[in-house]
Amino acid sequence: MNVREHLLSAAARVYGEVGYHGATTRRIAVEAGVNEITLFRHFGSKDALLREAISQSGWGDDAARLPDPPSDPFLEVTAWARAHLAGLRARSALIRTCMGEARGRPDVVTFENSPPARAARSLRRYLVQLRTAGFATAPFDEVSASAMLMGTLFADAMGRDIMPDMFGSEPDRAVERYVRLFLRGIGVPEPRPAAHG
Repeated sequence: MNVREHLLSAAARVYGEVGYHGATTRRIAVEAGVNEITLFRHFGSKDALLREAISQSGWGDDAARLPDPPSDPFLEVTAWARAHLAGLRARSALIRTCMGEARGRPDVVTFENSPPARAARSLRRYLVQLRTAGFATAPFDEVSASAMLMGTLFADAMGRDIMPDMFGSEPDRAVERYVRLFLRGIGVPEPRPAAHG
């Protein structure tokens, strides 16, 4: 990892723990193992650093990839949902801080190119492809459908530790159930069980 990546990682971690006011440039620099001058050389300002750190927040684009074209909706969406949910869980502190500070710091907390926004665009494209390829036969709006699945995953990631009774299934099994219900809702028929011979 290079200095810039260390700074971005440290900034996201510190901001997630203590918010905007607690995430001083000095504290971020110490966390990254550099001095403040290095931080300012790379980013120019605390806001620029935090904006980029939040936008990237350690998610690779692979977490939001769905195949083009689709071939097995249940396997593909389940794998995507698991990766997305894992990313949400791993960054729950950062997400909660961003949500709490979004109104007061709109110049720092931007969502249009965040990992969840990229994941939503990827899911919408995939849903259009499912419809075009004839996998999804029910009438649906891909924006609403993707918001529904992503909202469910978000609620699980943010709420499971706070309201465990609301989420009866263990997490991995819950993802399978969410995806099955979601795909049924957009008209994707259940896969047939494999024949045992």
